[in-house]
Amino acid sequence: MPNISLAPAIAFSILIWPMTSRADGSTPFPLWKPGVPLAAAENLPDLSDVDFHVIKKWDKKSDGYTFLHGVGLTHHRGKLYASFGHNKGSENTVTEEAQYRVSGDGGKTWGSLKVLDAGDEADLAISHGVFLSNEGALWAFHGAYHGKMTRVHTRAYRLDEKTGKWEKHGVIVGDGFWPMNQPVRMADGNWIMPGFAAAPYSSKGVFPAAVAISHGNDLTKWELVTIPVANAIKRMWGESAVFVDGKTIYNIARYGGSAVALVAKSEDYGRSWSSSSASNLPMTPSKPAAGILSTGHRYLVCTTAKDNGGKRTPLTIALSEPNENRFSKVFVIRRSRQDENLGESADSLSLSYPYAVEHEGKLYVGYSNNGGRRGNLNSAELAVIPIKSLVPTE
Repeated sequence: MPNISLAPAIAFSILIWPMTSRADGSTPFPLWKPGVPLAAAENLPDLSDVDFHVIKKWDKKSDGYTFLHGVGLTHHRGKLYASFGHNKGSENTVTEEAQYRVSGDGGKTWGSLKVLDAGDEADLAISHGVFLSNEGALWAFHGAYHGKMTRVHTRAYRLDEKTGKWEKHGVIVGDGFWPMNQPVRMADGNWIMPGFAAAPYSSKGVFPAAVAISHGNDLTKWELVTIPVANAIKRMWGESAVFVDGKTIYNIARYGGSAVALVAKSEDYGRSWSSSSASNLPMTPSKPAAGILSTGHRYLVCTTAKDNGGKRTPLTIALSEPNENRFSKVFVIRRSRQDENLGESADSLSLSYPYAVEHEGKLYVGYSNNGGRRGNLNSAELAVIPIKSLVPTE
């Protein structure tokens, strides 16, 4: 049995998703296994065997930084790297910087705060991004923009192991692309990096999910593929994640019009896609993280619960059965109030923008925690989950 704490079954408030048509005549994409009950947030089972650590505490009084968001993680040469966007001004303004810290003990303690890139032009901002450790080299791909979210693009960096400096490889993807989760190698030898096509934010805009596809192992050359959007979608901030099943790729994206996951599917290694459309899986409007565990289970980290609306709490992980492309279980990684563990605690937190990587039998989940403050005045935190707690072997 998994090492989890279960609420009494009699107390479960459940929802069984019917596969009924929407008003426009379409059927929700079955990302959640039809007929399987989904509990309300207070009744979801909690993972108990989780270690929590603080990557960067929000501490404006000491360091002057206000905005922090978009944790990225990777293991490289025995060390754990964590990056994020950091700003002493307001979110998405020109003073944003890409910063990082390094841990030699799996996230328990962290080295000094370092700048990956603060922008070398007067109106250039570098924000949060993603990592890739490949063939002995550590790469970083970061969203960047000019002024206040204009001319959004992605820049590449490679760590010089001898000097500890990041080599700048410049703009590798334009047209608004901002990476949201780490590249995944596909069976055709290329890497696929999920993100979205961003621009100055509008609450009425459609900013679609997108992916960048590499030219094999040349990580300085990528092609942008913007995913089409269903006609019914009138509002979208399409930060996205993928899981890769051979030539079939599933893209899971943030919605803007409702608290459900949007899904698109490709059958040709991400070159063409069905339209992003509403699924039958509740998901708060926030950046998700997704992937496939070494056990074959698909996972989705965000906030998924019955009737939870746009709340970014609790932080959950949805799981499939092995080698199945539909989710059927949800566990809580952490709730807002957990005074006995490391990290900020309050009656109602925003636990958001997760990023997940598996390493040596554990799933490392980085996320933002706003400490009960308004806006993205976040701490960067880490949850380390044994894979056997998620998918126990008999």
